[in-house]
Amino acid sequence: MENSTLSLSRFAPTYDRKRLVTRCVHLGFGAFHRAHQAVYADILATDHQSDWGYCEVNLIGGEQQIADLNQQARLYTVAEMSADGWTTRVVGVATRALHAQVDGLEAVLDALCQPEVAIVSLTITEKGYCHSPATGELMLDHPLIAADLKNPQQPVSAVGVIVAALARRKAAGLRGFSVMSCDNMPENGHVTRNVVLAYARAVDATLMQWIEREVTFPSTMVDRIVPAVTPQTLQRIAELTGIDDPVAVACEPFRQWVIEDNFVAGRPEWEKAGAELVSDVLPFEEMKLRMLNGSHSFLAYLGYLAGYPLINICMEDANFRAAARALMFNEQAPTLRVQGVDLARYADSLIARYENTALAHRTWQIAMDGSQKLPQRMLDSVRWHLAHGTSWQLLALGVAGWMRYVDGVDEQGNTIEISDPLKAEIAAKVAQSEQGAARVQALLSLSAIFANDLPNNPAFVEGVTQAYLLLLEKGAKAAVAQAAAAL
Repeated sequence: MENSTLSLSRFAPTYDRKRLVTRCVHLGFGAFHRAHQAVYADILATDHQSDWGYCEVNLIGGEQQIADLNQQARLYTVAEMSADGWTTRVVGVATRALHAQVDGLEAVLDALCQPEVAIVSLTITEKGYCHSPATGELMLDHPLIAADLKNPQQPVSAVGVIVAALARRKAAGLRGFSVMSCDNMPENGHVTRNVVLAYARAVDATLMQWIEREVTFPSTMVDRIVPAVTPQTLQRIAELTGIDDPVAVACEPFRQWVIEDNFVAGRPEWEKAGAELVSDVLPFEEMKLRMLNGSHSFLAYLGYLAGYPLINICMEDANFRAAARALMFNEQAPTLRVQGVDLARYADSLIARYENTALAHRTWQIAMDGSQKLPQRMLDSVRWHLAHGTSWQLLALGVAGWMRYVDGVDEQGNTIEISDPLKAEIAAKVAQSEQGAARVQALLSLSAIFANDLPNNPAFVEGVTQAYLLLLEKGAKAAVAQAAAAL
């Protein structure tokens, strides 16, 4: 294989990269951003002569990604995977690449304070907002936030870095920028605005007022299945291209981006690359979070427990397939407000995407950070059903699946590696309770996940408890089969 430093340039994009202007700074140079937002920008530059470029930034972790990107002239490969074959493109819209702990925080803040910067976008995962998923409010006692508030000139969190940059822009007489979340949260722009303003208020009330006037927080809905990059993925891409590219990423062919058109300093013409610009993203966000992400989490917990390591293997089990489809259409779709979308067709399209054998999307990966995901993926829908007196048996099984998963031991007695920002709190609840109804009660006391209404709702407690007991008695595979037989 060729060394990527030299050979990727032979496959460089056709546009003149010297024309690119660093108008976007992106926090969180992970696989999803590389396969989604950066691809849209690359399409615009290739097909529509766009000059919008990215400064890619990692704040915590991912040092090697940034080093590798710089090593290969900020070029990397995106492979689209389907059962029929893989196709690749080299993305070249990154104009700079920085790491706060390697290049220094000052370099990152300087990049954010360039006059040309119009958009700061985020893919920092739900936990990166340091908020309570149950309430959407900033957790002022979060370790990162508490440390940043003690030393706001040297922040570590994404929220602290954004506010520090905005403070500098205000002091320099520069205009604000738009802060655009691309993470899987309902009203992600609203959440971002809440945490930024709450943090700014704690630092300087005058600064908070300036941010309210000068900064917008557009919401987005992003959709593309991007499995975690594995050595096998990189080897396959190297075989296709003849190049060893450590920053390469693979994804499904499908991509979607719905964006609230609310930008204070301009934006790319994303619609020319297939994005949808709308006035209200929330109905689309809810559709995707509940039907796609909710069923993904359902399959992740129950599939992992059943011994299915990949989503496409879950789809080979007719009962899992039927249950996932019914969860989407029977229990999630009725809770939605989206108009003009054939939800039955959407559900069928999701099942078809899950069947893609080339993706090899691990159930363990999707199961990560469940405490941050359950509220928007399942619990909000449960609340709708409780209010309307309608059935939510599959949602109950999904919530119970999470509870059984965080027990930390699978059905064969093997340890489950739990990855969650509330891992310690969850482990404490598990340790202090016995499996069964007591375990359900203990986990329901985690108000950051379940708030206060659900643990005090007898119908909710009973539904989840019965589903959890079913999992203990019969195991995940049989419990899903029983649910599917009742459809």
